[in-house]
Amino acid sequence: MLSRIFIQNFALIDSLEITLNKGLQVITGETGAGKSIILGALRLILGERADVKSTQSSETKSIVEAEFNLNETFKFFFEENDLDFENQTIIRREILPTGKSRAFVNDVPVTLETLKKLSEKLIDIHSQFETSNLFDEEYQFRMIDGLSKNKTLITNYQQEFLVYKRLVKELENFKKQLLEGNKENDYKVFLLEELLEANLDEFDLEEVQDQLSKHENAETIIENLSLIFNKMDAEEIGVLDSLLDVKTKLSKVASLSHEFSRLNQRFEETFVELKDLVFDLQNEAEHMETNPQTLLDLSSRLNKINTLFLKHKVNSVDELKAIRDEMQNDQTGFAELEFLIESTEKQIAASSQSLEKASNELSQNRKKAIPNFIKKTEKLLNQLGLEKAKIEVQLTEVESYNNFGKENIQLLFQANAGFPLKPIQTAISGGERSRVMLSIKKLMAENAELPTLILDEIDTGVSGKVAEEMGNVMKDMSENMQLIVITHLAQVAAKGNNNYKVIKREVSGKTQTTIIPLNHDEKLQEIAQLLSGSKITDAAVSQARELMK
Repeated sequence: MLSRIFIQNFALIDSLEITLNKGLQVITGETGAGKSIILGALRLILGERADVKSTQSSETKSIVEAEFNLNETFKFFFEENDLDFENQTIIRREILPTGKSRAFVNDVPVTLETLKKLSEKLIDIHSQFETSNLFDEEYQFRMIDGLSKNKTLITNYQQEFLVYKRLVKELENFKKQLLEGNKENDYKVFLLEELLEANLDEFDLEEVQDQLSKHENAETIIENLSLIFNKMDAEEIGVLDSLLDVKTKLSKVASLSHEFSRLNQRFEETFVELKDLVFDLQNEAEHMETNPQTLLDLSSRLNKINTLFLKHKVNSVDELKAIRDEMQNDQTGFAELEFLIESTEKQIAASSQSLEKASNELSQNRKKAIPNFIKKTEKLLNQLGLEKAKIEVQLTEVESYNNFGKENIQLLFQANAGFPLKPIQTAISGGERSRVMLSIKKLMAENAELPTLILDEIDTGVSGKVAEEMGNVMKDMSENMQLIVITHLAQVAAKGNNNYKVIKREVSGKTQTTIIPLNHDEKLQEIAQLLSGSKITDAAVSQARELMK
């Protein structure tokens, strides 16, 4: 229940505070007095967009507070959204001079999304000609489920439906992971095959590089080795022959001194080594060949290794071996993921079975309640002057689960006899809107826990007996809920448990809007004024007194 409203620095409102009670709360006031300003401030509590132009002073922030009396059923929402639950909960909205706005629930900052979720459970503002709710499928289901006594069943179903949707999403993610994992595993297998084909255990990088260099430069090597050999072993002027002559001469003096003997020995060792070197050079030259295929094979092997270095971002064969061994030891199976998929599919099947059972029960209850809904609604419409109006509820089975079971709903309407029923959004006219909406709100108030309902001049355009009947309907509704009505009809105002008047006055040369509670005599005068206009007559007072009985 909405127990208090406080507004400060908002449009024509400097400061306003009003306490509200249970039952039918009626607000009246002349056109332009500022009733819509109060309503606009309350819409901020519903999370609607703030407009900096609505602030009265550009230097002071605007504040709108609404205090609600809550029961324990709201605790779950507060816990779910990490909010402090209070039986006296205060929602506050602030608009800063910069245009930024902030929202608080019991002084805890909240997002507008959280504010909307909470406020829609607490307050419902229905303005003149506003029937968008009536066209909404969720609203229509709530309407029928109220009469079907489906409250517990639909709550349990929707909780299970949330589980079902979560499981379906998890299954999609698991399957996606498995698919991506298999793709990744295929690529790892490809990389491993490349490493195995490189035969790394038998690959000597230095040896391959050396062999490649020799084959790439074979002609230069052969040419230079041939020149060396010719220099060393040429007849008469060859280096070896000259050194042999030196050796002969040195051996003749070796026996003459121990020092010469030692030098002679060193020379002989060097001479032998030099001869071996010349032989090895000659042998290398004879075996050197220029084989294009060998050169191609060596280049290919080295290129493959260099490619693997780049691909794996390493610089040595040993590092490639380590990567190969790690890949070979890696468990590429996805047994755990496959188990999760299988387990989730079983949970989805079980959840689907529960949803199927609940959705069938929901549908059966709705079908049983629809005739009663039609009967009661048409009776109310008849009471409100729509004697020929017909209404029907159409349920259509669908293949997949939705938030309300396994069916869609459509409300059909026709105000005049002899015409086919049509979807209500296309069949309802301006003159019928308020009466149809009031009838349905009345049934919902009887059969469901509704939030505080604010009806803003939905009785516009009616008078006489219909106006009186609308007042009676609203009075009946207020027995089951808090109903706040903004009206210009005396017949409705007379039914109020508490009455308030919005007035516009000048304070220190400045126009301001405020709201005041009316006592019994003031209420009588206000109703008389609604009946007779600015000049209150004795007849109007008498009629007002009669309406208030």
